Amino acid sequence: MEMHNSCVEREEEFTSIYRWQHWVRALAIVVLTVTGFYIAMPFVSPVPNSEPTNFMYALFRAWHEIFGFVLTAVILFKSYLFVFAKRYRGEIGSVKDFLSPKVWMQQIGYYLLVTKHPHLRGTYNPLQFIAYVGFYMLMAILIITGLILYVHVYHEGLGGMLYGSMMSLEVMLGGLAWVRELHHIAMWGVIIFVSVHVYMAIFNAVFGKDGSMDAIFSGLKWHKKD
Repeated sequence: MEMHNSCVEREEEFTSIYRWQHWVRALAIVVLTVTGFYIAMPFVSPVPNSEPTNFMYALFRAWHEIFGFVLTAVILFKSYLFVFAKRYRGEIGSVKDFLSPKVWMQQIGYYLLVTKHPHLRGTYNPLQFIAYVGFYMLMAILIITGLILYVHVYHEGLGGMLYGSMMSLEVMLGGLAWVRELHHIAMWGVIIFVSVHVYMAIFNAVFGKDGSMDAIFSGLKWHKKD
């Protein structure tokens, strides 16, 4: 921990590996959103060519699948850190703040600019905790429905290995048409989450004045000395 001046001190909020997985996840979400919209309704036409080489739809689908597996890997890695890494025990500790009515009232008052930010025992405040739980539920839906759609195209290798279990899930979810719809709805849920997430990050950076926005880039955050 490094001293900045007599009133505040600087400490590491996010490790480099945490920041990398955050930005890889963000990139994957952007690519998946753009390519997903194209797959649902192609909005760009390839340049006319006398040769059968303009497989633009196949290209968008390939990038969608690649970044789908990248996102799946990052989500699994982040889940591993949440459960097993001692460095991130504060995230699990956020459950205590979530169950505290006092913290809830103070946090809502802070967002309404009428109270100070509550002292948190965990990493996330109650509203953040609910948002992140919802986000990972949406990720689970996207991954499962994405794998169901994947095995309908690729029947060997990983697709063949997952085919039986994914077909069972497809039946449980009501058929392929509903799987596609659920995948699309979950995508809109992620878009809404990301929009609110960016807004709240800027809000906390402006009113918190503790470097919370900078921390996801540098890893460092400012705290008042006790």
